[in-house]
Amino acid sequence: MSSGRMSRVTGRVSELPMRVQDSNRMSNVYTTPQSKQPSFGKLNIPKPQSVTSERRTSFFGGRRTSGASMPRNSIMSGFGGTEKIKDARPLHDKSYVQQCIRQLHEFLTEQGYPGTLAAKTLQSPSTKEFVKMFEFVYRQLDPTFEMTNSKVEEEVPAILKALRYPFVLSKCSMYSVGAPHTWPQALGALMWLIDNVKINWSLSRQELLFSDFGEDSDNIEEGADYNKLFLDYTAETYSKFMHGDDTFQDEDETFLNKLKKLYNVDEAVLMSMEEKHRILSEELEQLEKESQTDRLMTKRMERMKLQVDLKKLQSYRSSLETFQGNLENKDSELKDELETTVSHLESLKHEQDELQHRLQNQKFTPADVERINREKRELQQTISSLSKSLEDAEQHKWNEEIALAKVKEKAELKLTEYHKLARKLKLIPLTAENACGHDFEIRPFECGPGSMVQHKTQIQMLLRKLVSDVEEENSRLTNMKLSLDESSEQVNSNIMDKSNDLKLLREQIRKLDERLDSDMQELAREEQEWAEEMESVENHRKLLEKKVTFGYDESVQQLKTAQQQYHLVLQETNEERRTVANNLASLCTIAADHLSISEKCLEDLHSRVQRVCSKAVEEDEAAVQKLRETLKTFMLKANTL
Repeated sequence: MSSGRMSRVTGRVSELPMRVQDSNRMSNVYTTPQSKQPSFGKLNIPKPQSVTSERRTSFFGGRRTSGASMPRNSIMSGFGGTEKIKDARPLHDKSYVQQCIRQLHEFLTEQGYPGTLAAKTLQSPSTKEFVKMFEFVYRQLDPTFEMTNSKVEEEVPAILKALRYPFVLSKCSMYSVGAPHTWPQALGALMWLIDNVKINWSLSRQELLFSDFGEDSDNIEEGADYNKLFLDYTAETYSKFMHGDDTFQDEDETFLNKLKKLYNVDEAVLMSMEEKHRILSEELEQLEKESQTDRLMTKRMERMKLQVDLKKLQSYRSSLETFQGNLENKDSELKDELETTVSHLESLKHEQDELQHRLQNQKFTPADVERINREKRELQQTISSLSKSLEDAEQHKWNEEIALAKVKEKAELKLTEYHKLARKLKLIPLTAENACGHDFEIRPFECGPGSMVQHKTQIQMLLRKLVSDVEEENSRLTNMKLSLDESSEQVNSNIMDKSNDLKLLREQIRKLDERLDSDMQELAREEQEWAEEMESVENHRKLLEKKVTFGYDESVQQLKTAQQQYHLVLQETNEERRTVANNLASLCTIAADHLSISEKCLEDLHSRVQRVCSKAVEEDEAAVQKLRETLKTFMLKANTL
């Protein structure tokens, strides 16, 4: 438990798994069929990613490499993106799905799920049953929750999205939850919700870290020292996290050492608890491996069969013992009756002898003779009645011996059938194939009744052992047949998926061929348009050259005209200055000023004309250069395409 609490403090803050980025992403225009996996026609289940993968995306940041030290821009950049997270859980693995089903069944049973929990229901539940299970699990978080009867296919994904479920559960999958391609995704969502329920329970109990080490500190609240240590640890690890680190082993070890000093943790107790946790984990793993073969159910079925056989044998044995007791009682009664009759007959014979002896030794009177005759008649009647009873007893004995002979004959018939069946099963003789060195032959008249019972018990034990071995072999072969059937079914499903993928790839190739033809036609049309545009640009360039040449000639002509005018004005001014220089000084001054002004105007005009010409030439040259660059870019694009 201490290790669980330590991992709660030192682990990741986020509950979302690491996301693996695909470095080979391409644009949609140039995507080939080999770079896309078909996303319809079968369940798109990603393979489980390695824990040591270098390329991954953090919960807080964008794409990065674990070994790089690039700083992160913002802690919230991972929340607003539209990037889909790949599910690293092996939901396509049947053993993992069966394990999740067992965990779901245990959770629902422990929490008192009101509905039926049959194995067939959890293998492929209907939408109604899935909604009932989802509502029951979600009520562990919110006891006041009530699922609406309408639009549950929208309500369930909305609830999972509100709970920040990192993967997508589409609305279409809610219409057929029990289908083989949708049930693993829905089961994964249920298991994630159950994990959240368990985390909520563990947080609600407010257990203190390392509470197992203190006997009298069950309700100690975390004080200022713990808060200071935890804030320092959080600040240091977050600073390294922002610089690109993903592991904080040194900080974790330092934080744990400080916590141990703060709470006076005993290292020996901690090591013993870790060893105990390791042993229990190994035992749990071993029990899980054994439970996968379902040996407990097999043993229970065998025990039930043996109990039924034992009850049948006990009832048959009790009936035989009752019948034997009845026969023995009848035999004892007949023997007692016979003994009493024989003793009575002997006493009568003895009395007759005495009377005969008395008759011979005495003289009889008529009264004595009459009395003797009367007694003789009485004795004769007694002898006749006793002889009759003796005949009845002998007749009864004969009937009982006949019944015993019939029972013995039936037993011999059953024994003959047993020997015939044993020979057919190769149990007789001692060297038979299935005898395994044991004697299964029953010899009823060779030994006494005690040895017969002992021999019968020994044969029954050997037969039970043989039956159990045969049933175990039968169950093993049945399990092997089921596993082979499942493997065959999985191979057939993979073949169907691959054939569907092949059809999809052929369809994509046909579409891409059509798209390539259309692109080639579009490219030819664009090349024709570019050729026409180049021709128009060339015509425009020639026109611009003509205009530039015409403007330059006109500017040069204007410059020559201005120079001629300048020379004419200068000559006229010089003549006027020479003729009136001596008489009109003020006029010379005015003429000089007028000359300087005229020179300045002409210079300004000349400079303006030069600037206009140079600017026009530069603009025309820039336009021609731009057109040449545009032509080069068009030629490069045409060559690349």
